[in-house]
Parts: sequence; C-alpha cells; structure tokens
Amino acid sequence: MSAKILSGKVFAQQIKEAAVAKAKEIEAQYGVKPGLAVVLVGDDPASQVYVRNKDKACAQVGLHSEVVNLPATTTREELLATIDRLNADPSIHGLLVQLPLPEGLRGCEKEVINRIDPAKDVDGFHPINVGRLVTGEPGLVSCTPAGCLRMLELAGIPIDGKRAVVVGRSNIVGKPMASLLMSRNATVTVCHSHTRDLAAITREADILVAAIGKPKFITADMVKPGATVIDVGINRVAPHKLVGDVDFDAVSEVAGAITPVPGGVGLLTVAMLMANVVQAAEQQLAHK
Repeated sequence: MSAKILSGKVFAQQIKEAAVAKAKEIEAQYGVKPGLAVVLVGDDPASQVYVRNKDKACAQVGLHSEVVNLPATTTREELLATIDRLNADPSIHGLLVQLPLPEGLRGCEKEVINRIDPAKDVDGFHPINVGRLVTGEPGLVSCTPAGCLRMLELAGIPIDGKRAVVVGRSNIVGKPMASLLMSRNATVTVCHSHTRDLAAITREADILVAAIGKPKFITADMVKPGATVIDVGINRVAPHKLVGDVDFDAVSEVAGAITPVPGGVGLLTVAMLMANVVQAAEQQLAHK
C-alpha cells in the first residue's frame, strides 16, 4: 500500500482563500481590514523567520499587519505595557507574542499569554479560549490542531465514530487536538511518555496524530493499515534536514493517508492563524 500524501500546501491554500473572501466581506461591511500584531522580543533567528512568514501571509490574505520589535533587554513591565497598548488598539483584532521569550523574560510566558485579550488571542493559548474549547463553546483555537482538523475535513476523511490516537499531551497541540477530535465524535486516546505498550494502542487508531517531538518515533509496526497519519513533529537532524515524528518512508507503505515533513502541518499553522485573525475581527466588529 502506498499512502495518499496530504499536502499542506494544497490545504493551506484552500484555508487562505476562504480567509481572503471573509476579509473582503469584513472590509466591505465595516470599512476596516482585519489586523494582526506580532510582538517579537529579541533577535532569535528562528523566531524572526516565523514572524516574517506571518507578515508575508497577512499580505497574501489582505490583512493589516504590524510587527512590534522589542530588544532582548525589554523588561517584564515594558512587555506587558506593549500588550496593553495593542489590546486597546481598535485596528488590531489579533495579537500574539512570539515564543520563546529571551532569557531575561523566561518564566513570564504564562503571565504574557494571560495578559492578551482573549478576544484577540489568535494563538488560542489563553485559559478562557482553552476552556471554551474543552466545554464546546465558540472561541479561538490553537492554530496547529485547528489546521489539522480543517485538513481532515477538506480531505473528506471521516472523523465521526472513528478511533483517534494522539501521541503527545502538550497544551499547544496534544490536548487541544484531542478536544477537537472529540468535538467531531471521534473516540480519542491521548498517549505520552508514561503510556505502556504504546504500539498496541497506536495500532488501533483510524486517525493517528504524532506530536511528541522525537524524530521518526512512529514506525510502520505502530500503524494500522489504511490509517490516516498526521505528523505534527518538526525535528532538525542535520543543518539542512528536517524530519517529522513519523518514519515517513516506512509508514507511508502502511498508512492510507499521511502528511509529509516538511510541506505538511507547518503550512497549515500559518494559514489557520490568518483564519483566526479574520474570525476575531468579525466577532469584535459585530459586537461594537
């Protein structure tokens, strides 16, 4: 069996096209463009790349974009004051602070996330948005798991009644992914580093999500024939080589569908960020 490749590029384009259409509707109705502000503290090279990609995506979708660059010497008080200013700015509908923070601000991440207005929390990290997800209420959802779910829907892969296994229990991917799959009536098991006989559990999955942060951790013998495998992992194993949490070559001979790395879930994350900004703008403007 050779698995169908679920190209992140294809599905990200579809998500962006929907965001473009909705952004145009909002601008026509309210006379404003949905706006995203990204706060970047310090000069971490990887963070700079991520921020540039987000800024570029905003231009593609037709959103207002503002990048706030702060030096690595920025204090906690200065960062919180910047967040407060952007929370109060009516032209900004989505706000995120690029993580990780510099050494001097480590330990402040939770306070920084909690300071962002939940209505503008397009990363979906604020406890209020997390709570809304878990209780099934409308809210902004973390971009990576939201992108994975949207991809499944666009690809026509059934979720209702299926057995899903999520390997990884992070607040950013694993936990929200499990909640999203349950909201679509999947029966979900969350596995982690303390799970016993992991392979026996993953082999039961119709939908297997790997988000554990270990290169090629999911091997062919851990996958049910015909299963859909979503690889969230991005692991640098050489200066110019990225691999996922799944042994792609071997697993693609067993799975029915699989996401590649690179070119898979990572592209969906930025696309869903754009969708979240548009959603946030629509909700804020409708309640003015």
